[in-house]
Amino acid sequence: MTRRLALVVALLVLAGGGITAGWLAYRNSTAERIPAIYRPMVIAAAATCPGLPPAILGAQIAQESGWRPKAVSSAGAEGIAQFIPSTWRAFGVDANHDGTIDVFDPADAIFSAAKYDCQLLHETSGVSGSHLSNMLAAYNAGPSAVRRHDGIPPYPETQKYVTAILARAGRAAYQALG
Repeated sequence: MTRRLALVVALLVLAGGGITAGWLAYRNSTAERIPAIYRPMVIAAAATCPGLPPAILGAQIAQESGWRPKAVSSAGAEGIAQFIPSTWRAFGVDANHDGTIDVFDPADAIFSAAKYDCQLLHETSGVSGSHLSNMLAAYNAGPSAVRRHDGIPPYPETQKYVTAILARAGRAAYQALG
């Protein structure tokens, strides 16, 4: 245990918070920082899509890549928003107007994620349940799976994905996005 963590836990235990409360307070205070450089991009990108709260878009990007613009998954998803190449070809935009549409450019990827989310909101609009939950499930499992199951598919990975993003979006760092 690091000295900082030990100190925080000790202070909270002494204050009557208990070890579990101390750990959760410590984890949430350090794990939920949105890099300042990305905040205006998330807010502006979400504003391009009616019905897409900045908190959801920000939490989704954090879930996808942990704010790492050069992230590459074992499944081949790339960039801060973790696009697979075929989806990137369809939805990638040159948001910063530098003449390239680059999955590893955070501005391009964040605005492209908002564009794709907006399309997914539209494609899943007639499905039962929460529009935002269905949109997130479609980002993870595909819109056809969400339509076929009339909501979040019974895939553990997709269910965990949706739950994690909604929980993160409710935290203060993401609510502060607007």
